Amino acid sequence: MPSIFTKIVSGEIPCYKVAEDDDYLAFLDIQPLVKGHVLVIPKVEVDYIFNCEDELLSGLMLFAKKVAIKMEGKFDCRRIGVTVIGLEVPHAHIHLIPINGVEDMNFSNPKLHVDPSELAEIADRIKS
Repeated sequence: MPSIFTKIVSGEIPCYKVAEDDDYLAFLDIQPLVKGHVLVIPKVEVDYIFNCEDELLSGLMLFAKKVAIKMEGKFDCRRIGVTVIGLEVPHAHIHLIPINGVEDMNFSNPKLHVDPSELAEIADRIKS
């Protein structure tokens, strides 16, 4: 059964896209830890990030770097944090999170509920 991320890649489920190329996609987390929380995925479904072929994994990291650089200066944060957990969705993905401290990346924190119009504005801000 395809993951929710595979359904996003295929267009079955909409997303707030911030970057895309032939192999990778970056979009906003709709239940973010902080505003601007981005998910970066390979378009091919691989369950666990360390099961990615070396070329796919290195490409994913380089794509995530490009997205993080686009995010810099667009949020009131000191850094763009990077984390991989791999338990929530069976599709390899990287979290890029605007942070001012490590507590901003605590996945035990309550998720934000952000209005769709604001998510669209945030996606446009990153893309610009």
